[in-house]
Amino acid sequence: MGKSRTKRFKRPQFSPTGDCQAEAAANGTEGEEDDGPAAELLEKLQHPSAEVRECACAGLARLVQQRPALPGLARRDAVRRLGPLLLDPSLAVRETAAGALRNLSACGGFEVCDDMVTKDIMTPLVALLKECSAGLDSNEMSPQEKKDQNRNSIENIANEAMNVLWNICECSSRAVSIFNKEGCLEIVLKYLSRFSTNVDLAISVAYCLQTVTEDNPELLNSFTAPALHVLESAMLSPVSSMDYILLKTLVAGTVWNLKDIIPSKSQAEIINAILKILSEVLEVDAGEIVIQMKEAETQRLKAAAETEEIRENANGDDLIEDDEMEEVPHKRKVRRKTFISDLLPPTDKELREAMALLTAQQTALEIIVNMCCSEDPSDDEWEELSSSDESDAFMENSFSECGGQLLSPLCLSHEVHTAFTNYLIPKKIFEKTAFPNSIAVDLCSRSPTWKSLVRKMNTIQCRALVCLQSLVSLLDVDHLGGAAALQTLAQHLSQLLFSQPDFAKHVDFLEAISSALRALLQTMASKNISQCMTPDQLMTLCTAGIHSSNTGVRVNVVSILGITGSVLAKEDGTLETLKTIGCFLLEVATKDPSLVVAGEALDALFDVFADGKEAERASIQIKLLSALKEFQPVFKTKIRKEGRGKYSPDQLCVLDNVKMNLRRFVAYQETVEKRLTT
Repeated sequence: MGKSRTKRFKRPQFSPTGDCQAEAAANGTEGEEDDGPAAELLEKLQHPSAEVRECACAGLARLVQQRPALPGLARRDAVRRLGPLLLDPSLAVRETAAGALRNLSACGGFEVCDDMVTKDIMTPLVALLKECSAGLDSNEMSPQEKKDQNRNSIENIANEAMNVLWNICECSSRAVSIFNKEGCLEIVLKYLSRFSTNVDLAISVAYCLQTVTEDNPELLNSFTAPALHVLESAMLSPVSSMDYILLKTLVAGTVWNLKDIIPSKSQAEIINAILKILSEVLEVDAGEIVIQMKEAETQRLKAAAETEEIRENANGDDLIEDDEMEEVPHKRKVRRKTFISDLLPPTDKELREAMALLTAQQTALEIIVNMCCSEDPSDDEWEELSSSDESDAFMENSFSECGGQLLSPLCLSHEVHTAFTNYLIPKKIFEKTAFPNSIAVDLCSRSPTWKSLVRKMNTIQCRALVCLQSLVSLLDVDHLGGAAALQTLAQHLSQLLFSQPDFAKHVDFLEAISSALRALLQTMASKNISQCMTPDQLMTLCTAGIHSSNTGVRVNVVSILGITGSVLAKEDGTLETLKTIGCFLLEVATKDPSLVVAGEALDALFDVFADGKEAERASIQIKLLSALKEFQPVFKTKIRKEGRGKYSPDQLCVLDNVKMNLRRFVAYQETVEKRLTT
């Protein structure tokens, strides 16, 4: 029903230890609903011993990852009980309490996060962030060793608290309002400025900033020149480790959100700075990096095991005696590490680096999609306020001057199109649409701790396909490489699709690739570029897709049929194919449970049978007119009865247009039938 639009990406809910339900299933606890552990742990939160309170928080951090446990925790007011512990006298308790709330906010989703705001978690959370900020500034601690130890604890607490804040702000507009009101921006920017000494904390801040700066004009007004300079420093960091690649990518996303307040003379520089970072991220061969990191981990663990064996052989029985003697003094320290590791992402450095790169690439692709989805001012406005030579400027000193006229939101003008091309963005996105490296997938699949990376690699492919859809819809054919490049792209997508015999089972992949194909075929049809899918391939895709439970997939496949059919209608010798397409679309229009899909199918019918001798003959032979006349009152009734309860105002508006076009199309088909049968 009209030209497809790409959705903006919101980041998925973060799970500190992977997928929450998958984690529970792996532990054999998926179906547990026993309220006993929750009650006992919550009771211990009030214990006078800090160690007991810490252990209770750590236990809750694990428990909240079991989805069946969440209702019981809500009934027992877990948030109100955990909240005060964010300001507990013990730093260890603060950290584990923040970790438990982090897991709760990550695994509980939107409803839980909104409930956390209702139960006033933001008050102690903001207070904790302010105390951590003050603690990092304090120089009163001594000796130096104790000071460094406390500083590390404070930074760990701040990192946990930032993740709670990020999760809640992602899910609750009320939390974002409190963020604005309480002046949290200054605090989190202070944390971000420490990126050179604590990149993990800086990454957590960058995630949060990317969330709170989106569609938040009130906060944008709070960004001063020094604040922008902090972002610039992080974005231009020369360090190239995987953690820093992720950090720079996230900051680039934040800077894009700030485009409304960037001075006009710096706009082109900012575009180039952002796209340079995204281009460098996508340049990396993630599959090869995963293989290298997995091999490095294997070698490290092997060397550690050999060293341990040598040490044991050298010490003999003395080692056992020493361990027994050390057991009591070290008991608390060992238990502390065990609990905290339950709250944090994987601590294996190779796995962390691989995950950081994959997350950076996924984020880069999502930023590009969001750039393509920005609300655009007119091209005239852009041309009036910028000059063509600015597109060659680079990033240095891009934030140094904050005076001058400000632009309304950037659009994907010719300048931005050129920047996309200069940084080979379309080419790099095309490369990411390929299936993940099979060796990397095999290595990760055989390791329980690395298995989540397989899903991450598949997600990157899907994001790249959605990104491709956006670029094909928005860029000029010349910026995409010309007609030959589009035909090559169509062949590539067809090969991707049909190399998977069970492609219909992979819903995310099917939705992404059908969206990309829809946009590509639409562009090719509008430019009279011959299409590469055979009728058999087309019907195979549509037959599989129309049975998908995903409405988006069904909309895409009927749209693809409409686009292809409208091209075939103008050619000779396509009668049988047009009859097949017509019967298929009629079946969908009259029987699909979704009015959106039915409306798209009707729209496709209008396109296919609007013109052409073969289309007219086909319409008569499949009795299109009588079928549509019979369905017309049914469609009208379904809109009236189901519309307001199930569909958005925009969808209803489109459906009303389809209903009106159906009436006109029926009248047109009556004239066609009369002419051909008399």
